Amino acid sequence: MNSQKFMRLIVGCLVIVAVVKIFFSPSSSKDTSVQTHQIIQGGNFWANQRIPQLNLVHNQEDPVKKEHEEVQPEKKETVQLNQEELEPEVPDDTPTDPLKIVHLDLKGAAPKVKYLEQIFSLLSSLGANGILLEYEDMFPYEGELSILKSSFAYSPEDIEEMKSLAKRHKLELIPLVQVFGHLEFVLKHEKYLKLREVETFPNSLNPQAQGSMDLVQDMLTQVMKKHPEAKWFHIGADEVRGLGESEDSKRWLEANNGDMGKLFLNHVTAVGRLMTKLKRGMKLILWDDMFRKLSSDTIKESGLQDLASPMIWNYIPNMDVKGIGNYISKYEQAGFKGVWFASAFKGASGIDQKWTPINHHLKNHLQWQKVITSMPQYKSVRFQGIALTGWQRYEHHTVLCELLPVAIPSLAVCLQTLKYGSFATEAQEEVQRLLGCQIELSKNECKGASFPGSDVYEMVKKINDNLESSVKKIMQSYHVKGSFSPYHRKRNFANPRNLAFFKDEMKKLMDEWDSFLLTFRQNMEAIFYPDTLEEWLEEHVSEHIERLHSMVVDVERIIKLNGQPKVDPLKKR
Repeated sequence: MNSQKFMRLIVGCLVIVAVVKIFFSPSSSKDTSVQTHQIIQGGNFWANQRIPQLNLVHNQEDPVKKEHEEVQPEKKETVQLNQEELEPEVPDDTPTDPLKIVHLDLKGAAPKVKYLEQIFSLLSSLGANGILLEYEDMFPYEGELSILKSSFAYSPEDIEEMKSLAKRHKLELIPLVQVFGHLEFVLKHEKYLKLREVETFPNSLNPQAQGSMDLVQDMLTQVMKKHPEAKWFHIGADEVRGLGESEDSKRWLEANNGDMGKLFLNHVTAVGRLMTKLKRGMKLILWDDMFRKLSSDTIKESGLQDLASPMIWNYIPNMDVKGIGNYISKYEQAGFKGVWFASAFKGASGIDQKWTPINHHLKNHLQWQKVITSMPQYKSVRFQGIALTGWQRYEHHTVLCELLPVAIPSLAVCLQTLKYGSFATEAQEEVQRLLGCQIELSKNECKGASFPGSDVYEMVKKINDNLESSVKKIMQSYHVKGSFSPYHRKRNFANPRNLAFFKDEMKKLMDEWDSFLLTFRQNMEAIFYPDTLEEWLEEHVSEHIERLHSMVVDVERIIKLNGQPKVDPLKKR
């Protein structure tokens, strides 16, 4: 009996040994390593790595050091465990094909959600599969940040509706919040003056000032709470004007060999670590212009390549394709796993542009198409997508660029160009079918349009083409120039016979424009908030229509004086 028990024990041990040997066999290890390699090569692996130490002044607490201390282990084994726990987990439904995302710049002329409901459907039909939502002051910030929001900021309910619309039309929603440069909408407020990099300019955040990281964290946290499902997040960080000019930054630079690149990288990398701490698996994007002149080694030392992907932007028609290739090579050498591109479909052809030049933007996309075609030569960096930017202002304090409905034909042409690789017959026919219009590139025009907002498109075209010219034409007419100059009007001095030659024509022109602008107001109000309508009219209409009104009033007043002697404003009474 004992010998039988002993034999059973031996057999059992042999079975256990065999199972263990199979489990730890080389083939099993090989499969695991292959899977890991595939994840890394696919650009879906984002590790939390070391970042450079921030050099802080006064009593400022280093947020990165604090984060490290929270997970600082006592043993080597625990270090590995904590790194694994912080390692982001990419959702299974993350798109692997490059995205074509449409940028909505909300720092001016933000559309009402009702209009976005119509537009999102059209964008999806045109080939877009994502939206880059640059909130600026349209986000419903709360608490201490409530002063940042516009009087017409979206409500939390509006944001939920936008998210629902995006999901319905299979559009990936990517929030964009500036964390360094272009913080004018924050730094214009007295409360945040102390956080400016340049005391007299509101452009950029002082990365060394106490309170700067707290501000950034609060902003990002609030936006993330409204977008917990977001897979990507854009942190801006372009055009950091005046970096290195604050006393804090000067002291830091003096202690760090004047390394301006590191000053920039320290801040954005700290923000990157903060974001991945807020949500594991979050994929970050940032504009690339601030590290174009930095070496790949400098970038790699920062650890930024493990936290974010650069978005290379260029909006000009004759874009240097070779130069873009040099940037891609540099970022590949720096260790970035993915790279994004940014073209423009509007808001990049003139600071006060009101009519979108379609051909200008088409040429920009044809150049980008060449870059996209060249991507297979870069073996270790993946093309993740392209953002078709639609800038509404060059910055917070500048005038409006083209309204979104005015740029829809340009956007359609650009999206179809990316879809087909060129704007040949097939692409053109699809644009015309979806927009219900005839595209005429030579005239930068879409005739007979029926897309959402096409009424505003047509009316802006008429204003652009005819308002100023029609008023100028009548002001330059023979009798107005010769008989009703500013001198005559000021002195109430004119011959009624001469005024009669243009009085009725001038009154008719005024009435026609008044009637037209009444309808224009109604169409604009269906899409935009009152502040947009007021600003656009004041910038593009008021000067001309008020001049016309003033002339008509003066004509009707002075014609009744029957050619009396002139009033001398210098004569003593």
